[in-house]
Amino acid sequence: MIQTAEEKEKLLLVGVSAEDGDDAEDSLEELADLVETAGAKAVGGVLQRRERVHPATYIGKGKAEELKELIWETQADGIVCDDELTPAQLRNLTELLNVKVMDRTLIILDIFAMRASTSEGKIQVELAQLRYRASRLTGLGKSLSRQGGGIGTRGPGEKKLETDRRLIGSRISQLKKELEEIRRHREVTRGQRTKGGIPVAAIVGYTNAGKSTLLNTLTKADVLEEDMLFATLDPTTRLLSLSKDQQILLTDTVGFIRKLPHHLIEAFKSTLEEAKYADYIIHVVDAANPKADQQMYIVYETLRSLGVENKKIVTLLNKQDKREMAEPLHDFMADYVLNISAKHGTGLDEVKRVLEELLREDKILIERLVPYPQAGILQLVRKGGELLEESYEPEGIFIRAYVPMEVYGKIVDL
Repeated sequence: MIQTAEEKEKLLLVGVSAEDGDDAEDSLEELADLVETAGAKAVGGVLQRRERVHPATYIGKGKAEELKELIWETQADGIVCDDELTPAQLRNLTELLNVKVMDRTLIILDIFAMRASTSEGKIQVELAQLRYRASRLTGLGKSLSRQGGGIGTRGPGEKKLETDRRLIGSRISQLKKELEEIRRHREVTRGQRTKGGIPVAAIVGYTNAGKSTLLNTLTKADVLEEDMLFATLDPTTRLLSLSKDQQILLTDTVGFIRKLPHHLIEAFKSTLEEAKYADYIIHVVDAANPKADQQMYIVYETLRSLGVENKKIVTLLNKQDKREMAEPLHDFMADYVLNISAKHGTGLDEVKRVLEELLREDKILIERLVPYPQAGILQLVRKGGELLEESYEPEGIFIRAYVPMEVYGKIVDL
């Protein structure tokens, strides 16, 4: 019997550190994880310390020659640079090294193409890929024809990379129209949620922090959860019932990462804006990760770039079952910070209690006797508030409840 196995591409990682104390080494480690997620194997890395990225070849000419020797020694199929390359850098490095040259953005786009499952996700990924490649048509040169497969060729790359800028522009216009239709539909759905009076909390966090696991454990959502980067792309919204009449909608969002490509931010804007229009933010942190502080910073920077401001934030320090560091984690941006393990359900009762407390903040506690002819007001109380107590007296219905201001005004006028 002849056994066949798919051989993984072997890639070298290349980065530039512009100043002492930057996160270039951590970023290169993360790039190795991205390469593994994309289905390749990182066989080595080169990190050059220089004042700035070389405008023509990303790294210096001398370091490029060293890299050429390393490619020969490791039999690498290509290299991946840790920053987005310009068309000139892409062309020059390809000619100098004579191997496939990719950058961080292309790897992330490739992973997104692999993960996209819904029609919206596929449109968003294709739009991001086409925008990326349209700006690099002059730099791709001979590599425009990539029929051999491998990383960087998924999605629209398999359809027609040989297409010229005019055809790409036409396809981009078509995809933008389709996304605009989806955006309008999302706004209608969002408007219906607002009319329904049910508050929304967006679950955000660094990729692989445990957002989908949290949603599944709280709501039995059955969202894909795996120990890998960008396991899920498409937002999922589920209803979480709390005590009494309180309910909240939880929306899972795409994970953040350092150097998130602007092509993706633009294409996924309608998805990412779920956080912008949510009432609350649930920030999930991988507390077992030694770089948790840096990841929290990146999440807040991304939220700021999306215009997400003035929201109540609940930070959940997840994966406490795996945490080995003795130093406590802090999040001074959050209104509440809780230690949890979403996988094992530890601390989730406290999460629900905090959410109940948040929902009551904008409501008024009333104790009122409602005359029987006006008993219909109880439907408004149940729909928009939290009915704590209800008893039927000879004179009317006694209620004790938390109600929003608009309902309070109607009850006071009874």
